Order: sequence, then structure tokens, then C-alpha cells
Amino acid sequence: MNNPLGQMFRFILKLVFVSSAAVLALGLLLVALTVFVLSLLTALITGRKSAPLMAFSRFRQFSQQRVWPGNSSRQPSSKAASGQVVDVEAREIIDNRQQP
Repeated sequence: MNNPLGQMFRFILKLVFVSSAAVLALGLLLVALTVFVLSLLTALITGRKSAPLMAFSRFRQFSQQRVWPGNSSRQPSSKAASGQVVDVEAREIIDNRQQP
């Protein structure tokens, strides 16, 4: 007992939402590609590496060296492995210089 006018309205509404989402996604993709191309052109003009290329090369370098924080394969330091606790007495340092 669905009325045809309601079905047509729902179909048009779905079509509008899907098309607007597609336009938004394509717009964001176009903006990202434009920024990337401008970054590459700036890198060609200045002679320096572009920021995205530097980020990917640093990521590759750090992943090969295994220096990321939280890396479980990292060996503990010798100070932490010794288990010794150093007790330090705190004292206040008074500045005798005159401030202008």
C-alpha cells in the first residue's frame, strides 16, 4: 500500500544525497591533487624536495631503522635493566642577581 508519490520522492531524495556526496568526494580529490601538483611544481622551481616526498622518505627510513615509539622489538636501555634507583636530595637555588 505504498503510494507512488512517496516512492518517487524517496528515490529523488536518495538520488540528490548520492549525487551531492559524489560531488563532495570528487571536489576533495580535486583539491588534494591540485595541492600535490602545486607542491611538486614548487619543488621543481626551488630545487628542494617536496614535503610529501620528504614525509614518505622519512617514513621509509624510520620503518627500516625500527625507531618508532612503541616498537616492541626495541631492546631496553642498560640503565633501566639495572633496576637501581638513585635518590636525589632537592635543594632550592636562590638567584642573588638584581633584576632590572
